[in-house]
Amino acid sequence: MTLRDLGLLDRVVACTRYCADVCPEVVGASRVIISDSWSAQSQEILATHPDLVLASVPYQQEALGEILKAGVRFLGLAPRTLADIYADIAAIAGVMGAWERGQSVIAAMQNCIAEVRDAVGTAPRPRVFCEEWGKPIIASQPWVAELVAAAGGEFVVPPGQKITAEEITSAQPDVVLAAWCGAGNRVPLEKIVEQRGWMELPAVRTGRVFCINDELLNTPASSLLGGLRALAWALHPGLFPKPRGIRQIGAVI
Repeated sequence: MTLRDLGLLDRVVACTRYCADVCPEVVGASRVIISDSWSAQSQEILATHPDLVLASVPYQQEALGEILKAGVRFLGLAPRTLADIYADIAAIAGVMGAWERGQSVIAAMQNCIAEVRDAVGTAPRPRVFCEEWGKPIIASQPWVAELVAAAGGEFVVPPGQKITAEEITSAQPDVVLAAWCGAGNRVPLEKIVEQRGWMELPAVRTGRVFCINDELLNTPASSLLGGLRALAWALHPGLFPKPRGIRQIGAVI
């Protein structure tokens, strides 16, 4: 995604299927699509003869070792916050010789987030829980909590940590969102509400339970702006139009 934003998609020789999900333009042009970064074999990657391998956690240490032994440059990323993501974009732009374009991408992201924050203004701030995995329940990363704040919400649990269904019940969120890693838009909202005993949550009683497409919140790149728009609509539907990539459960009466 970042290489596309930098105008360098023609430099990509291989990527994971999750990269292809968020950036479909990468499919074709004889590019190799591998399964994912934590199951791909080093031979599969090295067979594409890359000069540079970019990876964000999680990735295999064994495969990393083989890549480094082969003399291929490796840039490993482990972002947690929006500031980390901006720094990673700058690092990728720098190593690719596109520093100025990287700064433009970062500025565009920051401006979009500021615009949403300004549009929310002094509107009431609903209490929000967002999860990136369901078994065990793992709250979304700190950058998602930052986007929730920009969209006018209050993230009610520590981000990026395991948490129980009972702790979420105690937090009494007004809005519940799920963006499970690798699940696309296929989170079974009705099933998790029933299995976790959440029928009396404020979010469930008012039907404010949502699935946001995985790639919109879990990809540390400019695609997060699509996630921000989805969050903004979920939290303040009177202020923002409904975007693509979000699905809502029905109200439970």
